[in-house]
Amino acid sequence: MLLTVKHTTRYAFAGNVTHGLQRLRLKPKSTHGQEVVDWHMELTGAKQEAAYDDQHFNHVDLVSIVPGVPEVVVTCEGTVRTIDNNGITGPHTGLMPLWCFLRPTALTKPGPKVRQLLAGIEADRSDVLGFLHLLSDRIAEQVEYVSGTTDAHTTAEQALAAGKGVCQDHAHIFITAGRLLDVPMRYVGGYLHMDDRDEQEAGHGWAEAHVPGLGWVGFDVSNAICPDERYIRVATGCDYGEAAPVTGIAIGAGETRLDVHLSVGQNKVGAQQQQSVSGGQQQVQGG
Repeated sequence: MLLTVKHTTRYAFAGNVTHGLQRLRLKPKSTHGQEVVDWHMELTGAKQEAAYDDQHFNHVDLVSIVPGVPEVVVTCEGTVRTIDNNGITGPHTGLMPLWCFLRPTALTKPGPKVRQLLAGIEADRSDVLGFLHLLSDRIAEQVEYVSGTTDAHTTAEQALAAGKGVCQDHAHIFITAGRLLDVPMRYVGGYLHMDDRDEQEAGHGWAEAHVPGLGWVGFDVSNAICPDERYIRVATGCDYGEAAPVTGIAIGAGETRLDVHLSVGQNKVGAQQQQSVSGGQQQVQGG
């Protein structure tokens, strides 16, 4: 599938910014069943200082805020070609050893609610993949998807106790429980092409588990499926904090207002052109 993304993030500052640095994890990479055809980022009120790959192999742009600007606008546009791998992204690569994905973080520290959730699933834990699918279903049953009830600092235990949350919370609960089973788990942030609309309020988040014999396998608890060709992976981490699209500081900013505009659509014209070219090449080879 050929997907087009336009993602605009606008930060409006009430105060006078004297110094600010932001880490942007907004650019996907050509890996794990996806190919970045083109990608462009435009900055207003900020300038790029450096670009690098972090410990999770995420692409990071380090930008500084121009002192005194009333707002910063980051606009990303691009096209990504994806395929359906049944949620499997494959063997582990990168600088982080697998045992790092077993350690709890501040957002994924297990508590009595998560342990109770696991204890209530009567199934063969030696069938790791099958048990994880049951775990995903149970979390979706117990935690209703409700926007605005949690934030970036809500822990897995808190969301499970409240019985409400969003995709980030579903992923964190799944990750927390999976690590109690000694399964390496990680958070994935990216984009999802919705079947009924292109315009969205925010990006999407899901989880991946490292399953013996398969490698990393994705689980989107919120939508009760494994990621397919509608998903674009952008960043991974031990939790949302390590995969967040924007992190940093802005000294003197005061109260900050955030506005996000995101559209993820299918580029049917480009896909048809690609099929036409491929078909023509096949005819030449066949002749």
